[in-house]
Amino acid sequence: PNFVANTKELVKIFRKNIHEYDELLSGNIIFQNRTKNVGLLSKADAISLGTSGPVARASGVSCDVRKHYPYDAYDRVDFKEIIDEGGDCWARYAVRIEEMHQSFHIIDQLIDTIPEGEFVGKTKAVIKLPKGEFYSKVETARGELGVLLVSDGGSTPYRVKFRSPNFSNLSALGQMVKGGKIGDLVAVMSTLDLVIPDVDR
Repeated sequence: PNFVANTKELVKIFRKNIHEYDELLSGNIIFQNRTKNVGLLSKADAISLGTSGPVARASGVSCDVRKHYPYDAYDRVDFKEIIDEGGDCWARYAVRIEEMHQSFHIIDQLIDTIPEGEFVGKTKAVIKLPKGEFYSKVETARGELGVLLVSDGGSTPYRVKFRSPNFSNLSALGQMVKGGKIGDLVAVMSTLDLVIPDVDR
């Protein structure tokens, strides 16, 4: 019931404090030395290895599902797709910092337009899917999350497949750490922003 007010308050607090990231990290020479020219991923490799989200955009790939295949209200809001050409840990960090600002901008445009009504939806216990093949994708914080459903018309799908951005982004790790140091793994894996249980499934 207090979602709108709570969201506005959270954005206000976050905006007030986000400058601390720049003060603590962006201007820190140690952080720069540990991230610049570390974990390089070229645009061609980012595409070839199927990366998405901030990992791909930090290598110069335009791939934001919200821009290329708008869903929900994304075709009615103004926001920028943040792209960097650096392809290193620093670029992946910089893309995420800028994407936080874009998230605030999106929330500002939508928060007062949420319709009234129930905020907990109800679905049937059993959903019978029409016969055929269906694929849909959304942009998550880590990239493209896709869901493939194949149905023969029964009450359970013939096949269900999830495309996890974490799994696809992790596949680029080998390319990114070639010729690097063992210590660089920490920075590289951090800027991949992995969720290991999601990769493991």
